[in-house]
Amino acid sequence: MARPQKRFTQLIEEIDRTPWGPAEQALVAEAVALAVELGDEQLEYEARMRQTASANMNGATDVMLNSFAWCLARHDADPQRFPADLEYGGADLMWQFKWMASSLRSSPAFSLDQIAAVLDDMEEHYRAAGLGISGVLTARFEDAWDAGRIDEAEALRVQLEATPRDDHSHCDACGRSQVAGFFAETDRDAEAIRLVEEMLEGGFSCGEEPEHALSRVLVPYLRAGRPDDAKSAHLRSYRLAKDNPDNLRIVANNIVFSALTGNEARALAQIERHIGWLAHDGLNVDAHFAALAAFAFALDRVTAAGHAHTPVRGADSPALTAFFGDHDGPWGAADLAAAAWASAERIGAEFDHRDGTDGHARALVRLRALADESYDVPVRSDAFVSSPDSTTPADADAWFDRAMDLAQFGAEHETLQALPHALAVEDPSKLAQLMSMRLGILIALDRADEAADLLPARIDALRATGLDVQADLEQRLGLATFGLDTPEAAAALEDELATAASLPAWSRGDLAISRASLHMHAEEPGAALDMAEIAARAFAEAGDVRLSNTTTLVAIAAVLQKGDIEAASALLDRFLDQDDLSIGHRAQALQTRARVRGGSEAFVEGAADADEATRLLAGLGATTALAAAHLLAGALWEDAGDPEKAVTRYRVTSRLVAQEGGDQAGADFRLARAMLAAGDAEVAAELFGQVLESEEQAEVHAASRAMTASLLARALAASGEFGQAVGAFGYAAELFGEAEEHADQAVALTERAKILARFDENDEAIETLEAASEIVRKAPDAVGALADVLHNLGQAYGARQDDRAFALFDEVAALAQEHEAGWLLADVTDSRGRALAQFGRTEQAVAAALTAADGFAAIGDAGSAGGSELFAARLLAGDDRAADAVPIYRSALEHAAEVPPLRQVSALELGTVLESLGRHVEAAEVRALLDA
Repeated sequence: MARPQKRFTQLIEEIDRTPWGPAEQALVAEAVALAVELGDEQLEYEARMRQTASANMNGATDVMLNSFAWCLARHDADPQRFPADLEYGGADLMWQFKWMASSLRSSPAFSLDQIAAVLDDMEEHYRAAGLGISGVLTARFEDAWDAGRIDEAEALRVQLEATPRDDHSHCDACGRSQVAGFFAETDRDAEAIRLVEEMLEGGFSCGEEPEHALSRVLVPYLRAGRPDDAKSAHLRSYRLAKDNPDNLRIVANNIVFSALTGNEARALAQIERHIGWLAHDGLNVDAHFAALAAFAFALDRVTAAGHAHTPVRGADSPALTAFFGDHDGPWGAADLAAAAWASAERIGAEFDHRDGTDGHARALVRLRALADESYDVPVRSDAFVSSPDSTTPADADAWFDRAMDLAQFGAEHETLQALPHALAVEDPSKLAQLMSMRLGILIALDRADEAADLLPARIDALRATGLDVQADLEQRLGLATFGLDTPEAAAALEDELATAASLPAWSRGDLAISRASLHMHAEEPGAALDMAEIAARAFAEAGDVRLSNTTTLVAIAAVLQKGDIEAASALLDRFLDQDDLSIGHRAQALQTRARVRGGSEAFVEGAADADEATRLLAGLGATTALAAAHLLAGALWEDAGDPEKAVTRYRVTSRLVAQEGGDQAGADFRLARAMLAAGDAEVAAELFGQVLESEEQAEVHAASRAMTASLLARALAASGEFGQAVGAFGYAAELFGEAEEHADQAVALTERAKILARFDENDEAIETLEAASEIVRKAPDAVGALADVLHNLGQAYGARQDDRAFALFDEVAALAQEHEAGWLLADVTDSRGRALAQFGRTEQAVAAALTAADGFAAIGDAGSAGGSELFAARLLAGDDRAADAVPIYRSALEHAAEVPPLRQVSALELGTVLESLGRHVEAAEVRALLDA
């Protein structure tokens, strides 16, 4: 018996230190099951008390209600054995009472009598236990508000405000958030904003705060003309809420914000990400109502933006049929909007019928009224995919042209989709070409059996066109001329080529290009070029411009495979100068040249080629190929140092990948990285968080997750979310350690330490840096990381007057000299000077600072040189050596010519020093610089 009880104790300890979520839920369930198995009701009480809290935080309402009822019954029967407060740091039984009435109210399946009974029972328990009445008033206020009894709710709010707070009052965060929501709903926007800002300024937080409070004041911020505050609140609220299905109401508020602010594509993406949450908690029907109304409102905006037929991914899940009804095929935005409105109205009517009010009907009226409001607050996380130049071909011949272009680009899937529309052509020669195209694609997609079944029809089509020689050739060769890559196919082509002189020119070209393609697959570019030359002559003789151009592209690919970039570039330039290129061939050549230019670091020119390729592909409706083309364009603009343009391309990539399937996490990672580089850190943090979640679910390698976590941490820090950044850098370090990437692990720890030091957590910062210094020495070849970690630890020691700093500075200086890193040498010399100043060694500190200034100046960093000189001058001025400080101040002023803040500070301080020396005219001259 002792062993299971020990396991139970371990489970309880682990539960109490595990964050809310699936892992914690699993531990709780195991603890309850083990207690039941042991037959020990006191242990079961311990486990179920935790289960109630866990279920409340994770949106498992049925589990919460059952668990609470079990615990309350035991407590009422024997309060000594089953005390209301287990004193484990979590909610006690009386606190949990507050969740019960709210949970019953959230489903119309529970009657008003049941809700009233719970509230009365709660009040009886509170009074019997001698507790304050604040918690009971809060529950009654919530009940009246949710039921739409606004006057009663207002009276209770006023009474609650006058009631002393006690241990069972809502916490500062939850209390302010709740009343802020009530104020926002009753058109008291300024008061709502005031409460939320008080909460933020006080640093108050709780289980779903501040994300819930922030979501409640999004519209009030907009109406108050504070779009930047609204955007920041939205991004923070959504980022904090988006991973927990119990936050469905919060997400709903954020979706309305996205739709209301011109971010319809973002709203659609958010709906797709969270629509499955409707099926998460069957008893939280009020949250379903809020979400469905938000979805409907947002999808109306998507429709108004011209995307009525855009598919809404995930809406056709069988689990959602209860909400939207049956539907053939994917739901389009407009149809789903109508279904969502209808579902919200139905649910709202059920609530209003139970409550005897029109509260939910009024909520829908308020939401619909927002249709008259619109605000321009761009959030660049998502984009619609539109192809304004792409028109549906009018007839089979037009479809033939479309299919040819798609095939000539190499868009295999899109070509297969276009082929059925084109096969109705009357021209037998066109039909034969389409069949050839289809066979080649099937072989490329490893569907040789399907191709073999279709080959007789191709041969019949050739005979119908009068091409009996080609028909006989293909009958002999089977699938060899369609790309079948087997030794037998290669040998058969060789045999035919050896006796091909008597064949028509087109057939000779077909044999040669088929053999060239197999040489390319075998990485035999020289042989491929020889065959391409034969094919080119044959197709030129046959007068087939299309296949002549195809052959040129094969030749260019062979030249690239040989590594002759210069020759390939020249061929591509000449090829693209032609006037007779098809759209498909031009797009393929542009994309190839874009890659070549990127490899040659001509990033801007390569990006321009990639952009033009995307324009052509959009006109063809080549969505899968278009995603790769936008990705290439984005990568080239990123490499060109223009993250803004990269963001634009990556946004389209992300949406296309979402629609067509592919590496969504990879696309979003690139988008987030470009956003971070472009200064849009808050959106970047949201995207990095989504990528990390995807990588966790896919169990990708720790090193990849570590890189994502590290960039997430940088984005959080740039967003001012320093607490979360500290955690993210710590997690990144753990993952880098798991992957044995020691240098990266040490850098992540160093960045964590910098934030800790910024907030005066100096002891923890130094401990972190000391750990980083031990780790980084395991990667001695990572010189940059080694220098960075040791330098930062030296600076931390110096600030604490710990003379271990100087040995570290010596080591960094030696690394800088060994690797001819002039800036690093100057920087660590500056750090030495500042550390010496902490020890009161002014002469040495000034000498080191001036040496650093000379080093910075020698490599052209005048601003840093001025900074070191300003520090030296201050030391001298503070040491009663004002006259000695003057020339150094003047030198700092000169170096600061292109750094206005440094120039202003230097001029201000120099003027003060000159005044102290009685040199008033000079002081006035210097101060005149401030006016300038």
